[in-house]
Amino acid sequence: MSTVSQPRITPEELLTLPDGKRYELVDGYLVEKSMSTNSLWLATWLSSLLVQSVFPRRLGYVITEGMYQCFADLNKVRRPDVSFIMSGRLTDAEFEAGYVHIAPDLVIEVVSPNDLYYEVERKAEEYLAAGVRLVWIINPEIRIVDVFRFNGSTSRLRGTQTLEGEEVVPGFSLPLQELFSDTSELRRR
Repeated sequence: MSTVSQPRITPEELLTLPDGKRYELVDGYLVEKSMSTNSLWLATWLSSLLVQSVFPRRLGYVITEGMYQCFADLNKVRRPDVSFIMSGRLTDAEFEAGYVHIAPDLVIEVVSPNDLYYEVERKAEEYLAAGVRLVWIINPEIRIVDVFRFNGSTSRLRGTQTLEGEEVVPGFSLPLQELFSDTSELRRR
């Protein structure tokens, strides 16, 4: 993520920018959100697995690159790679709005090579302070997942461990070996 050198803007102005979906807004400043192809693919794949888990049971909405203005700082807009909101929490107006003003139940951030990990961790803390119940930070480079919970507990998953949706996405379970499976064969086809 890199800060673009320009004057401060409002969340309303961000919505009008032709390339505004490439940015988050922090303290009124645009912060470019760029992801590697591997991180984009991983976020997309994880999003599809979540949809397969929650849609048949009508548990809620899986949103990719949603724009959230749910923070105490009204000049902050974040775009998690993937998020999940439980059924019954979004009103029709909220569903149609430019920004979602409620905290999602789950946020997933996939670390890209150009991300500074402490910045991604800071985002996790911001999400939790806004009311997000579960945050997964997925680091494909070192094949770990850091799990942050609203109650303050954390865990680091690696190796043969399994990523669980816990009470936020009940029934969702994904072995890390499957999450971080080698995709080089797909690229050669």
